[in-house]
Amino acid sequence: MRQLNVYGRAVAACWSVQTEMFKHVFLTGPPGVGKTTLVQKACEALVSSGVGVEGFYTEEVREGGRRVGFDVVTVTGERSHLSRIRDAAGSSHGRREYTVGQYVVDLPSFENLAIPLFRNVGSADGGSRKVFVIDEIGKMELFSQSFIRAVRQTLESSSCTILGTIPTPKGKPLGLVEEVRSSRDVKVFTVSKENRNDILQDILATLQSCLKRTS
Repeated sequence: MRQLNVYGRAVAACWSVQTEMFKHVFLTGPPGVGKTTLVQKACEALVSSGVGVEGFYTEEVREGGRRVGFDVVTVTGERSHLSRIRDAAGSSHGRREYTVGQYVVDLPSFENLAIPLFRNVGSADGGSRKVFVIDEIGKMELFSQSFIRAVRQTLESSSCTILGTIPTPKGKPLGLVEEVRSSRDVKVFTVSKENRNDILQDILATLQSCLKRTS
């Protein structure tokens, strides 16, 4: 029994050392598994404990039960188009058209809402603890070079901890996604239908450890 207790303490100490190495937390998993829901639950818990939260989520948009696109929504409730299916997107007015499958990405709309959030994240008081939500770093968002630069700068910054989502590997690797996945500063949680109801506390524990590094 004593050996088991020693082993348990050793595992706990190892987990503590590992979590102290990380600056950011990202969730990955297949579409629809519940990554955004977990991010939102984590943010609710963080706000309740006095942690400042900024950033954005991606939400699907449905009309008549049919998915017609995605919106980017800030944690304060501001909303703007990210993409729409082609017959609902309207004219591009001569702009270059960016598409992912049947969806046309509205790059100006996305950038006008999302990019200023990155500029503001480092402007808070130096002593405040803050989590910055990036949901997600995916194909649609990566059409924006401004977004890519902003994410890289925020990853390297000590002003906040990122809570983000990335897709699972599929097809051609996405450069920034793989940078995040392989970064020593990032703890990646893989969300599945089997663990999505039990993983929240681990995510929150890791975030709290990350916040100690950035505070």
